[in-house]
Amino acid sequence: MAEAEEQETGSLEESTDESEEEESEEEPKLKYERLSNGVTEILQKDAASCMTVHDKFLALGTHYGKVYLLDVQGNITQKFDVSPVKINQISLDESGEHMGVCSEDGKVQVFGLYSGEEFHETFDCPIKIIAVHPHFLRSSCKQFVTGGKKLLLFERSWMSRWKSSVLHEGEGNIRSVKWRGHLIAWANNMGVKIFDITSKQRITNVPRDDISLRPDMYPCSLCWKDSVTLIIGWGTSVKICSVKERHASEIRDLPSRYVEIASQFETEFHVSGLAPLCDQLVVLSYVKEVSEKTEREYCARPRLDIIQPLPETCEEISSDALTVRGFQENECRDYHLEYSEGESLFYIVSPRDVVVAKERDQDDHIDWLLEKKKYEEALMAAEISQKNIKRHKILDIGLAYVNHLVEKGEYDVAARKCQKILGKNAALWEYEVYKFKEIGQLKAISPYLPRGDPVLKPLIYEMILHEFLESDYEGFATLIREWPGDLYNNSVMVQAVRDHLKKDSQNRTLLKTLAELYTYDKNYGNALEIYLTLRHKDVFQLIHKHNLFSSIKDKIVLLMDFDSEKAVDMLLDNEDKISIKKVVEELEDRPELQHVYLHKLFKRDHHKGQAYHEKQISLYAEYDRPNLLPFLRDSIHCPLEKALEICQQRNFVEETVYLLSRMGNSRSALKMIMEELHDVDKAIEFAKEQDDGELWEDLILYSIDKPPFITGLLNNIGTHVDPILLIHRIKEGMEIPNLRDSLVKILQDYNLQILLREGCKKILVADSLSLLKKMHRTQMKGVLVDEENICESCLSPVLPSASHCCVVPGIQVISHFNENVITCHLTGMVTPEKDIHVCLFTVLDAAKPFSVVVFHCRHMFHKECLPVPSLNSPAQFCNICSAKHRGPGSAILEMKK
Repeated sequence: MAEAEEQETGSLEESTDESEEEESEEEPKLKYERLSNGVTEILQKDAASCMTVHDKFLALGTHYGKVYLLDVQGNITQKFDVSPVKINQISLDESGEHMGVCSEDGKVQVFGLYSGEEFHETFDCPIKIIAVHPHFLRSSCKQFVTGGKKLLLFERSWMSRWKSSVLHEGEGNIRSVKWRGHLIAWANNMGVKIFDITSKQRITNVPRDDISLRPDMYPCSLCWKDSVTLIIGWGTSVKICSVKERHASEIRDLPSRYVEIASQFETEFHVSGLAPLCDQLVVLSYVKEVSEKTEREYCARPRLDIIQPLPETCEEISSDALTVRGFQENECRDYHLEYSEGESLFYIVSPRDVVVAKERDQDDHIDWLLEKKKYEEALMAAEISQKNIKRHKILDIGLAYVNHLVEKGEYDVAARKCQKILGKNAALWEYEVYKFKEIGQLKAISPYLPRGDPVLKPLIYEMILHEFLESDYEGFATLIREWPGDLYNNSVMVQAVRDHLKKDSQNRTLLKTLAELYTYDKNYGNALEIYLTLRHKDVFQLIHKHNLFSSIKDKIVLLMDFDSEKAVDMLLDNEDKISIKKVVEELEDRPELQHVYLHKLFKRDHHKGQAYHEKQISLYAEYDRPNLLPFLRDSIHCPLEKALEICQQRNFVEETVYLLSRMGNSRSALKMIMEELHDVDKAIEFAKEQDDGELWEDLILYSIDKPPFITGLLNNIGTHVDPILLIHRIKEGMEIPNLRDSLVKILQDYNLQILLREGCKKILVADSLSLLKKMHRTQMKGVLVDEENICESCLSPVLPSASHCCVVPGIQVISHFNENVITCHLTGMVTPEKDIHVCLFTVLDAAKPFSVVVFHCRHMFHKECLPVPSLNSPAQFCNICSAKHRGPGSAILEMKK
């Protein structure tokens, strides 16, 4: 159970009660403070008997018959002397301009706070309750009810006279009443009734559950949640009633409305007051406990609970025990709970105290979190609600959080939080760094220092670097690598590292860090020297990044020793900065490295290093024989005689064979294969490559007395040499391994060759026929002749202007001349000769008849522009295509009209 810590704004009496409150990890939902100022004054001399709350002010009734109007701070604004005895109840309309008061001596007053008195009467019995119409300000709503032994409704008539009517009587004193809209709810000794002022009907009766309790000691608490929901608290029982409209078909003689109990549950203690809070309830409970020592009941502090109603039970959300003044002497009837709907303020009224409860806001939530040292949650809450908080600042909470972490010794977490909390405030950063220095934790904050925006004073960064340099070389190197060089004085750090190297000159971490510092300082020469000494992988990146090729011309051997692959790639990529000649000269004393460089150069470009190809023959022979033969094959610049001499000296057979064949001495090469390698397959392959009949003859002669060689020849020469030549030379009686299989293979190869030839022939004939048909279809297509076509001989248009025709061999010719249709017909077909095709047509309808010859090569001529055919050569040819020896021509198809 959470216990509320109340603020004493008046005197400090009863402070001992608050010291008894226990700490709880559960955050309270409400916060409390005493209503002071004028209220304190009043309750020192008098006792509160009732109170009513309006959004604008408060009305407090006392045991001495006084009514005080108070502002929300408890200051007295008005005072009314109503009666010499106890004020039982005060009622206000919604406007706050009219007030009804009733007292123990039977007096009832209803009057306007800003106008004259409306009603004043004294009854012969105590009047316990009064309720004015919520809209009393309206002339049509001048109504109020009073309750003593009976419930009376007073209404003002049209002549400004008040008339009364009895709504209920006979069931004991009326002790509680609440008016909402058109509904009046009241409680007597037997239960709760609801009256509909519009229909003048009582619509329900909710009986009292526990009849053993005295109604005057444990009065009923009523509260309207809205215009149709009534909450009833009596004894330990709570009921939520809903007023509903009855269906027209069910009315008959029944009221138009009825009440349904939506929820009903029991509480642990006796209910003294009720108020709604959204969909929850605020319940003021009267508590009695049993003393462990005397085993007698005593009045404990009242409780204010927030509960969540459920259909048949409830869930407790929070529970606070309230230390009100004089709680030891109070009874259940002495407590009242009033509330202000607009601001969710709850007033706990007792004879000697008035306590105000209100919902906790984000500032209160943050206060509680800070009090419980939950700084991270407080910081998160402040960030989420930064627009709503008024008393707290995110930065202040964050700094308190950092200090708390430092106090707990969580230095790394504290330093990490500085990034988020301090943000771009350079002054705060520097202040925090000095705090970490005081506790010897500079290393903890170093990873989180800002490096760009903002930038701190160089002294801050240097201070941290010196701290690492004294105790942690690796950490120092990490910071130098991660921090930009412009954050600190580079020369100061260089000198500091050099001083430490005097004690430990071979420390690789310090040397590498010094190289990085030299790089930041643009002293690339010293940096490169250190990197090469350390054989560090970053040396190539340094050279590329800062273009240090002029500095490495005398360090090529060192680079190659460190990483020959990367070094060669870098040198070849930058030939314009370090020439091939310079590299070869530098590597003269290291031929193995020279070979690596020249080999990769040759792979990139066979011609760039041609001046060193002769040198490369020896280098390949010495260090890389597997690549010698590929080099000899790819190079066209190496001297063959020199290469042959070296290969013969070293007895490199395969290379010698290649060189002999390349120099034209194929017979010697073949002889070496047969005699040195004894490899018939290689010999056959060599003979195939050379494709020389004499070589095949030499190979047969060499193999004729060697059965395994004969087998190899029989299996492989079938497609190059007639096998009969070999078979005839085999001596009778010679045993040849696998002879039968070899002969079968020869026959199969021969059959396969015959089948291939026949298949190729069929394909060739089919393709030829297809192409011939295609050519014939193409040549039989029409040819468009218009004024844009010219005679290839005289270069004038073949047709007059504004005329055109389409000529198709073998069919009618349609010609358009000056928009007149001229019909021409084919005069005859001439048999094509020598694949020359031509069409001849004559136009007679024109002003001047003319004839045109169109060849299928698309060349056109006037007939008179062509030479006259002779008797020996009657066929006509296109002059242009005949001259070029490429033209397809044809005999003439004469078309005459």
